[in-house]
Amino acid sequence: MNVVLRIAAAAALSALAACETVQTTDAGAVGVTRQQRVSSLVTAKEVEAAADKQYDEMMAVAQQKGLLNRNQQQVQRVRTIAQRLIPQTRVFRQDAPGWAWETNVLTSKDINAWAMPGGKMAVYTGLIERLNVTDDELAAVMGHEIAHALREHARERIARQMGTQAVSTIGSIALQIFTGVQLDPQLTGSVGQAVFVLPNSRDNEQEADTIGVELMARAGYDPRAALTLWQKMGQATGGGGPPEFLSTHPSGETRLRDLQGYVNKVMPLYQAAKR
Repeated sequence: MNVVLRIAAAAALSALAACETVQTTDAGAVGVTRQQRVSSLVTAKEVEAAADKQYDEMMAVAQQKGLLNRNQQQVQRVRTIAQRLIPQTRVFRQDAPGWAWETNVLTSKDINAWAMPGGKMAVYTGLIERLNVTDDELAAVMGHEIAHALREHARERIARQMGTQAVSTIGSIALQIFTGVQLDPQLTGSVGQAVFVLPNSRDNEQEADTIGVELMARAGYDPRAALTLWQKMGQATGGGGPPEFLSTHPSGETRLRDLQGYVNKVMPLYQAAKR
């Protein structure tokens, strides 16, 4: 029975009962140990396959519109940073350096960046240009997004979404995840929702902050740049509203204070990497 039929056949069951507890990463120096709840109906490989398909489609559209990798200097800069960050993922997941990583730059005024399950990433020119980010700040945002992928936060959000849907709609969610059938033209399916639409939880953001600063520190980027990045992000406005990035990465009043604590913890790693 294929994936869609398995999920549709399980629609009569409680979605919450179909959840399992997992630990997707090792703790690292920052000590990420929260037990995660994911749907046993949707495996990591299935989510990654759906994400890969959506990523390829998005890049094809961007290519057709002339919005993909227009500035080769920016592309080289972003990919160089990615190449330094990716080997550090082994600290949290032994399999992660072997993912089919891909990094592209999209021409858009939006201040945004994201990483899909399995390691496909995009950085928007609006982030690079409007915030005038340093390499360290760019490493901070990319490390943060890589952390979301390592911890499979999209898969967690899919589980939460399925858990809050009426039983009659679970089959529709399955179709959106695995076949690309879009019942709502404003959304890109449940995987797309999990990456682009649904806000991250406080736990998700805390984990991405902690893992992100450790990744950048181990790669030789100054983790203190994470503080200046979020300060710039908080000050930026576009079209009368906050950056698109903040719509899925909510920032609370205590975030910078907490982030300072994480930065202090990983500074020895940065200093060792710079020797």
